[in-house]
Amino acid sequence: MSAQEKETSNSLYRQWQTLSLLSTGKWTGTRQIQEALAREGVEVSLRTIQRDLNQLAQRFLIESNKETPQGWRWKSDAPIQSLPHMTSSQAVTFMMVEEHLKHLLPPSLINEMTPWFDLARRSLSNQNNVRQWVNRVRIVPASQPLIPPTIQQDAQQVIYEGLLQDKQIDCIYQGRGREEKTYSLNPLGLVQKGAIIYLICTRSDGSDVQTFALHRFKAASLSNQRALHPVNFDIDRYIDAGGLGFRIDSHKPSELVQLKLTMHDYDAQTFYESQLSQDQTITAFGQQQIEISATVPFTSQLVWWLRSFGKKIIKIEPNEVAQQVNEQF
Repeated sequence: MSAQEKETSNSLYRQWQTLSLLSTGKWTGTRQIQEALAREGVEVSLRTIQRDLNQLAQRFLIESNKETPQGWRWKSDAPIQSLPHMTSSQAVTFMMVEEHLKHLLPPSLINEMTPWFDLARRSLSNQNNVRQWVNRVRIVPASQPLIPPTIQQDAQQVIYEGLLQDKQIDCIYQGRGREEKTYSLNPLGLVQKGAIIYLICTRSDGSDVQTFALHRFKAASLSNQRALHPVNFDIDRYIDAGGLGFRIDSHKPSELVQLKLTMHDYDAQTFYESQLSQDQTITAFGQQQIEISATVPFTSQLVWWLRSFGKKIIKIEPNEVAQQVNEQF
């Protein structure tokens, strides 16, 4: 390849990368483009980037905001771009999505995303420094790691499609007592907690919001009926209220309690770094003891978590929580 051909090839690659960095509606500054190109191994001046963009604007539907420094974007009437390229940052993101969220994505979406996952792997294959990021980042559980239970794949696909299409699900579910029951469910959400994936839903008989473990579904079929939603249901409020902490009394919703814990200061470093709630306070008093106060949902998860501290907790209030924690089992 001649020097002129090599320069032309480099310019095409640089301009191709530059176009892939632009989005619709959001301005991307020339310095942002310069920094992104540098991460891809392309060192270039701001003046060259500006010249490239002015040339590209003659052939592509991109526009400048005419400010200093300039910002660029695709015009609102530009067709959806499908450049067969992915930046290193985008490739890393897709690889981590595939690794950590594939169990929560509907199979139909996973199939649709497969070409992008493949493109991400190809994009990283020759970029050692970026590929090392994927090899050096892990997510580990905060508690004892468990191998996820086996999920019946056909039932899982139906459940995900029901959630995606907002349709009712007819299913066979095996409870903890091994008894199989038939339900018609209105899917509301999906939550992964540790090794277990839960379907948040209501039964068609008008029950309260419940959680069903995905691995206990033995069969499922998609109904033609639209799913019925409780008025003002919000998945985040449900979780924040302790819905996934599981209720002390299965017939009552989780209640909020003003939890107070008395501990020695040296045993309570966790609470200085990670709060139990937004309103948590820590008050010091004699003999290097402190009182931690926080408003939290009273759930079985809270009880088990408090038990894990053992004798490090000197006193627990209110009494109803203390009795549960100290209960022999």
